Amino acid sequence: MSYLLGLDAGSSSIKAALLDVQTGRAVASASSPREEMPISSPRPGWAEQDPLMWWEHLRRAVLLLGREEDVSLDRVEAIGISYQMHGLVVTDASLVPLRPAIIWCDSRAVPVGERAFRELGEERCLARLLNAPGNFTASRMRWLMDNDPETCRRARWMMLPGDWLAARMTGEASTTAPGLSEMILWDFLEDRPAYELMEAIGIEVRLLPPLVPIFSVQGELRREVAEDLGLRPGIPVSYRAGDQPNNAFSLRVLEPGEAAATAGTSGVVYAVTDRRLRDPESRVNVFLHVNHAPERHRYGILLCVNGTGILYRWLKRNLGGGEGWDYQVMNELASRVPVGSEGLVFLPYGNGAERTLGNRDPGASLHGLDLNLHRREHVLRAAQEGIAFALKYGLEVMEGMGFRLEKVRAGRTNMFLSPVFREAFTALSGVELEIYDTDGAQGAARGAGLGAGMYRNAEEAFRGLFGASGMRVDGDLRDAYLEAYTRWREVLRGELPGLLERRG
Repeated sequence: MSYLLGLDAGSSSIKAALLDVQTGRAVASASSPREEMPISSPRPGWAEQDPLMWWEHLRRAVLLLGREEDVSLDRVEAIGISYQMHGLVVTDASLVPLRPAIIWCDSRAVPVGERAFRELGEERCLARLLNAPGNFTASRMRWLMDNDPETCRRARWMMLPGDWLAARMTGEASTTAPGLSEMILWDFLEDRPAYELMEAIGIEVRLLPPLVPIFSVQGELRREVAEDLGLRPGIPVSYRAGDQPNNAFSLRVLEPGEAAATAGTSGVVYAVTDRRLRDPESRVNVFLHVNHAPERHRYGILLCVNGTGILYRWLKRNLGGGEGWDYQVMNELASRVPVGSEGLVFLPYGNGAERTLGNRDPGASLHGLDLNLHRREHVLRAAQEGIAFALKYGLEVMEGMGFRLEKVRAGRTNMFLSPVFREAFTALSGVELEIYDTDGAQGAARGAGLGAGMYRNAEEAFRGLFGASGMRVDGDLRDAYLEAYTRWREVLRGELPGLLERRG
């Protein structure tokens, strides 16, 4: 039996999965830490993590796999990596991080991106980049140059989190075209790195690692790293993708019109198109999908709400339920309350600048609280509905771009484990929802098999992917959710005056 090792490096934990090459079925999985990795916030709006902490938990997750009964890590034939998008890791020539990574929910670079958007010309940016520079990796690098020039003088590479993890394994710095697109450093018209943008904002081209294809042998596991992880030296690292494109890949979302949803720390709908669509306000963003090629265009439209699972985790910690208090209990309590939470409205923000709100950061808030009526279960239901409402708000932006969902796939994990959330999301999106038994680590393992040539095509790679029957919500129940959504939008309008009017 041969295995594929998939690693999903998020901001909360590192997950690892082993897939049987022949059957495509997961034989073991593990994650580290047991709770969540800490996020440092030295100042309001900042979010940082130590890359060495990622590595330590990656190591622990892999070693936990090796302790599973009847599992031998000697049988691993290829490694795939999924990673939290948009982060910035700056290293020296020896690949040692020079400072904590600035991660995806950090808001400090918003003014930098807005200034660059104006100075470079909005139409030029949208035509070539399909996005405003916004609060993405390129803007974060520019912020670092302005505020920590000594680190930048010592820097040899600017990398995404997955780039650094792959480099730590192989000793070779590299990145991918989809990775550059999520940095907002890809010229979609020329189908190459956006060198002109780098020159315009003062980022040296030498800081970019060489490009490698997403599905390819990107390097081999170094001996000392292999010994540390309990693996064989020389195993190819043969796939690398950001967490949301990878989540779509894990659900076999590869062709125009298909879409994936996830509700982990953040909530995302990621849809595939063959058209270079764009939102003039960059409230949703467009990147290269994992299977993009010059002769076969595949773009991913990414709608992201930052405060999803992290909001529910906050409620778990702070509502307090004593022994036995867990997400399953919380979901059961939420199900006792009718649609609309009897007037209680939850705006589920509070985890950094929100792209769908034009990079505003309004914080999370409860509205309409009746001290004689509302109880803990109302808060839980209102939170789940508020997350679904925030995603619905973003879906309206996607529709304004000319993209309409028909079917959405999601993994049986995180908030999609909640019947209330599944129902609310399905009713509000108006589409059929399919749930599959997979996750990002399994997707990374399948990608590794393709990249190493162990699978000839996607059909072979997705053997072993099983899903449940589709779910659709129509009739009076859907009308009730849409009515509650209308109330939610009015609260949002009151909190952020002028926001809805700008949408046109």
